[in-house]
Amino acid sequence: MGRRTADVSTPARLAAPGEGLGQDELALAARNHGLPLEALRYDVTPPGLHYVLTHYDIPYVPDTTAWSLTVGGRVRRPLSLSPARLRAYPAVTTRVTLECAGNGRALLTPRPVSQPWLVEAVGTAEWTGVPLRLLLREAGVEPDAVDVVFTGADHGVERGVEQDYQRGLPLGVATGDDPGVLVAYAMNGAPLPPQHGSPLRLVVPGWYGMAQVKWLRDITVLATPFTGFQQSVAYRIRREPGEAGEPVTLVAPRALLIPPGFPDFMSRSRVVAPGTVTLEGRAWSGHAPVTAVEVSTDDGTTWRPADLEPDHGHRWAWRRWSSVWTAAPGDHVLSVRAHDGSGRTQPTEQPWNRGGFANNLVQRVPVFCAGRAQ
Repeated sequence: MGRRTADVSTPARLAAPGEGLGQDELALAARNHGLPLEALRYDVTPPGLHYVLTHYDIPYVPDTTAWSLTVGGRVRRPLSLSPARLRAYPAVTTRVTLECAGNGRALLTPRPVSQPWLVEAVGTAEWTGVPLRLLLREAGVEPDAVDVVFTGADHGVERGVEQDYQRGLPLGVATGDDPGVLVAYAMNGAPLPPQHGSPLRLVVPGWYGMAQVKWLRDITVLATPFTGFQQSVAYRIRREPGEAGEPVTLVAPRALLIPPGFPDFMSRSRVVAPGTVTLEGRAWSGHAPVTAVEVSTDDGTTWRPADLEPDHGHRWAWRRWSSVWTAAPGDHVLSVRAHDGSGRTQPTEQPWNRGGFANNLVQRVPVFCAGRAQ
């Protein structure tokens, strides 16, 4: 009997004790990239520095391709919309921080075998497009609607299931205005780059990256809950193999530090001179606005408040924070943690689960202060 497509796709697993990264994880790391942490200095991330996670292949969409976005299912007036027609709607631009749900996965023990993110799977952009609620209103959603499903043009096989990438949102989220979900066609004032979903993508402020469907080609309104692979199998927080798990949704609070000084090439350990060092970085949360940021310079033994800038009207984007540290010769470990208005804060112990999702463990940055010890 011949092999099937499913036979080339491996099940999810945890790394064995002491197992290093395999070629499969290295291949994923080579095609998906994180934000260089020094680029946290930008209020808005340049597209080439913004993190990228692509499940399958980046679809090739030549400029001459007649792209169509369909809106159907439980609607009274199905739509077929070209990118040009979408640009004729009133445009909305929203600054949004996106973070991959697996950010921090490679730091967990045991390590879930998948894209081996450290802490750099994040970026902030200004997305321009049409509010999804306007399209659904024009289509006329039926009273029995429950979920809205979004289908991308990227196609592959995962854990034995051949599929187009699909994710769903509850109707209340899809039609809400706080946040307003966008069908976006521009990033930082320019057309979407291929790796960021050209010509159309979904932007769901406050939600992890798996909800931000790229290369968007179809929107389907359902009268029953969506149970596709990426909804009911992947992106679930499970601690045991057989449990249903909780869905991954809103971004947990996180703060990141721009590593100070200069790095060693291989270890990325930082070197600073003795004296005053300004520590700075960014903080964000999808649950509620960030209310405070704390910094530790002694590996989490003590914490002190940092200065937190206002959000300047960008509720769904990261906020700058800063703190002054007097560096003394020797070795130090710097950490930072965020608190939000929902009462959530970053943990100092790993919040482990089998997929490595929503892991917002505090960042640890080893620093060597050069100089003569006193």
